[in-house]
Amino acid sequence: MLQQTVFLLALVAQGLTLENGLLRTPPMGWLAWERFRCNIHCDEDPKNCISERLFMEMADRLAQDGWRDLGYVYLNIDDCWIGGRDDKGRLVPDSKRFPRGIAFLADYAHSLGLKLGIYEDMGNMTCMGFPGTTLDTVELDAQTFAGWKVDMLKMDGCFSTSEERAQGYPKMSAALNATGRPIAFSCSWPAYEGGLPPKVNYTLLANICNLWRNYDDIQDSWNSVLSILDWFVKHQDILQPLAGPGHWNDPDMLLIGNFGLSFEESRSQMALWTMLAAPLFMSTDLRTITPQNMDILQNPLMIKINQDPLGIQGRRIYEDEYQIEVYKRPLTNEASALVFFSRRTDMPYHFHTSLAKLNFPRAKVYDAQNIFSGEIISGLWSENNFTVVINPSGVVMWYLNPVKNMDISETMYQL
Repeated sequence: MLQQTVFLLALVAQGLTLENGLLRTPPMGWLAWERFRCNIHCDEDPKNCISERLFMEMADRLAQDGWRDLGYVYLNIDDCWIGGRDDKGRLVPDSKRFPRGIAFLADYAHSLGLKLGIYEDMGNMTCMGFPGTTLDTVELDAQTFAGWKVDMLKMDGCFSTSEERAQGYPKMSAALNATGRPIAFSCSWPAYEGGLPPKVNYTLLANICNLWRNYDDIQDSWNSVLSILDWFVKHQDILQPLAGPGHWNDPDMLLIGNFGLSFEESRSQMALWTMLAAPLFMSTDLRTITPQNMDILQNPLMIKINQDPLGIQGRRIYEDEYQIEVYKRPLTNEASALVFFSRRTDMPYHFHTSLAKLNFPRAKVYDAQNIFSGEIISGLWSENNFTVVINPSGVVMWYLNPVKNMDISETMYQL
């Protein structure tokens, strides 16, 4: 491990850093994988297979249904697009499913004010068995993506060794940088090394990747959401300081609009991912998404918090024996976001507390806005007791803006 670390640091010393100035706030967009997986059966399922048609239709929805204007600008291809390599060794898409090529899709996305992301794997094959990027094809593949005017590369890590990944990810970062095209770099490297130091050198990672997957793939279930949240909370002392403008922890895609989450669970994932300063990559069918789920994903104050320019990841600051947790995220202008989260499965829970009990400064006064209802509590002194009612598997989320100091008597606020 020491030899590997020394080698990687030597690479950084040689200038193999990303230096692209991208993703100063967490990226937002749409990613195919969780909802559409590796459906390549276009004869049987032409509407939902991984194809030019699917991505053009999702691009249309991003542009026409308000997503782009809220910041959801990335249209990201995942695995199963590759047809092979040509006689010069260059990657080519499947000619039947992508007849006009990836450059055409990039131009189409750009014409709508969107950005195109693409997928490859640092290994002999992608996770689904398509041609991967090996150490000897890194530069060629980076040049190919740049030639297609791609805007983001997600690089997976299936079918490779730790040593190959240790060489390949920094090498790809440098190769992307050398193309002269700004291409955001999403790395799955940490997830293949256990996600934690000392096997993962996050100091290096922040220099070569714009975002990184730390942990397991998300599945379409509430248990999967909780398992990812639990891992991030368990290791928050390590992970929280790593996130910031240009380099983000990625707990994986948003499930909202699919099949596995209830309404309350969907709001909870959106709120908790926002507290984690997570990339917001939807993976649902935007052609059929319900207005209720659109409201969750298009909540403007939620997005404002996610995109806060400080880029500070939130933390869990409270938990109790009643399965109630509180998360806090510092924001610009001394504002904060708070999430009151219930893991209970029985009935709505009345949680009594005060901001002072949550370690907010005393003798401060705040305006608290409920992110979902829009209701504002004005003049909430840090020592005032209040009650929030949290539904099972649900959240109450506040945007707290500090106002002038006041000397007011203690009162009870009820939400």
